[in-house]
Amino acid sequence: MAPPRWKQLADELAEEIAQGVYPPGTKLPKIADLVAAGRGSRTTVQRAYGDLTERGLTIGVQRLGTIVSPILGKIHRDGTGRYLRVAREQSGARGAFAAEIEHLGMAPISRTTISRGSPPARIAELLDVDPSASETALIRARVMLANEIVVQLATSYFPGVIAFDSALEQQDTGPGGSKSRLEELGHGQRTITETINVRSPSPEEAEALAIPGERQVYEITHVARSAEGRAVEVCVHVVSTTLWTLSYTWPIDPPEADSTPA
Repeated sequence: MAPPRWKQLADELAEEIAQGVYPPGTKLPKIADLVAAGRGSRTTVQRAYGDLTERGLTIGVQRLGTIVSPILGKIHRDGTGRYLRVAREQSGARGAFAAEIEHLGMAPISRTTISRGSPPARIAELLDVDPSASETALIRARVMLANEIVVQLATSYFPGVIAFDSALEQQDTGPGGSKSRLEELGHGQRTITETINVRSPSPEEAEALAIPGERQVYEITHVARSAEGRAVEVCVHVVSTTLWTLSYTWPIDPPEADSTPA
């Protein structure tokens, strides 16, 4: 059985994008123009455009319409290797996100708001700080872009006793970002736990990410602990599911070290 017309149109447009008819960053035709060209009804074109966005081929930009994503496909977030020093400091990158975006040939931009405050209760519990106190954590709230496209919202919380009056309060935390600065402060991160939930964005998140309110997002709660088991950073990442691929690798039943005396 033949696929529905909207699916056929989506495949046709995807092929045109692949062939360069619509290069990255260019605007797709208005829905009314495709309808007038006989390529489908308004509903058909709308569904086709929605499918292209779900594939990560297009994005909606306010006041511009639907454009071909400068990031064709999806950003690959390697949860296993992205925080290694060699990855996060590659070519002077300011952390894992910057290294990922630079690898795509794009410019990473972070618009950071730095404050001292009280984190949400669940995060205060992880950091072992008093949720009722007024200033217990350093908060770095970031809107993160690839070129001019917002691709991630990330808010990091650090215990104030570690982070206050340190390089972590600077806009530019230097090569390797906050993780390298924590290492220098004697609170290097040794274990990381990430919990991933899929949910609907808040109205503020949808507006910031320039996505429809019904689009799903990944919420990644990242908890980093020192060698002593102390949580030294909790970061909440919010990203569109249509723009990111998440991957993790870990060993299963690694062979035991040879304990035979030399």
